[in-house]
Amino acid sequence: MTSSQTLKNSPADLGSLIDLESILPAMKASSKKQVLQELAERAAQRTGLSEREIFDKVMQRERLGSTGVGNGIAIPHGKIENLTGLVGVFGRLYHPVEFDALDDQPVDLVFLLLAPEDAGADHLKALSKIARMLRNGETVTRLRAARDADTLYAVMTEAKAAGT
Repeated sequence: MTSSQTLKNSPADLGSLIDLESILPAMKASSKKQVLQELAERAAQRTGLSEREIFDKVMQRERLGSTGVGNGIAIPHGKIENLTGLVGVFGRLYHPVEFDALDDQPVDLVFLLLAPEDAGADHLKALSKIARMLRNGETVTRLRAARDADTLYAVMTEAKAAGT
């Protein structure tokens, strides 16, 4: 989907942020940088925007403070010029990587959120919904157990429907 085709996603509809093509179920990255590069590559494929621009914006945000929120979870995010709606990419890593997380634990679940530069409160609302979903212990256990994009998508969709 090109940037002009990107959905005008509502933060209230977390499921519209992500689709099967936006899920990387078996990432083999061995560093934080590699994780972010792979997620940026998939986001670029999904939006038609520059992989380099996406990666640079996400790294710029990471330099302000790690987006590793604890419990093996990271929610990197950035605001991207010419993006017309919120976009998510989710990755499950084979092996956890060091992410400078708040609890100093390595990360194995990563949800990248991209927002238009003028997203304002929508960006924060979407981040809040993602964080709420990833704080649910049952959801996180199921995400870690999932081995394919279909299962990961189903878990996230069910979590969204349940209001977690």
